[in-house]
Order: sequence, then C-alpha cells, then structure tokens
Amino acid sequence: MSTIKGKLQVRDPEALGVVVTDWRIVPIPGRGLHRVDDDGLALPLQISSGGQHRAVAELKLTPAEAEQLHVALCYALAGQQPPSDAPECRQPVHYPGGRQRY
Repeated sequence: MSTIKGKLQVRDPEALGVVVTDWRIVPIPGRGLHRVDDDGLALPLQISSGGQHRAVAELKLTPAEAEQLHVALCYALAGQQPPSDAPECRQPVHYPGGRQRY
C-alpha cells in the first residue's frame, strides 16, 4: 500500500480540535479507484494524524485531471527501473535495434 506522508497545513487547526503535524493519507484497501458522476474518477483515501483515524475522503478527478496526473507521474518516474510487480504500462518496451524505453 502506498502512503503519502507529510505536513498538512490547516488555516485554523484549533477548529479541528487538534494540532498535529504528522498526517498520513493512504488509499483504502479494497476500495480502489472508481468511476463517478460525469465520467470522473475517485480514489478513496483514509486520513489520520497522531496515529488516529480522522476522516475518509475521496480524491476526485476529471478525465483531463487524471490524464495530467498520469503524465506528471510518468515524468517523475522516468529513468527509474519499475518494480517487478508494476503494471504492464510501466514495463520496458523493447524496440528494434536494441534500445529500450519506458
């Protein structure tokens, strides 16, 4: 499972009743990316801080936003060897002449 770690800035942390800087945002196992209204996509995420569950939210993307994210991830991962269990689209493509591209 992938984990997004970092600091979440909240304009008024006291309004949440908690002031914590160790936030974790992770995909919810078994509830993967799915289609929503108007052909959009949604990824359910669990949000926790200080080791306690805080919320469940969905990252909603239009098809155009999903394509932009896909392109950004491809550029960010360029040059890195994909793990053995990576999806087919991340496996190397062997071109005639011996060169290899991802």
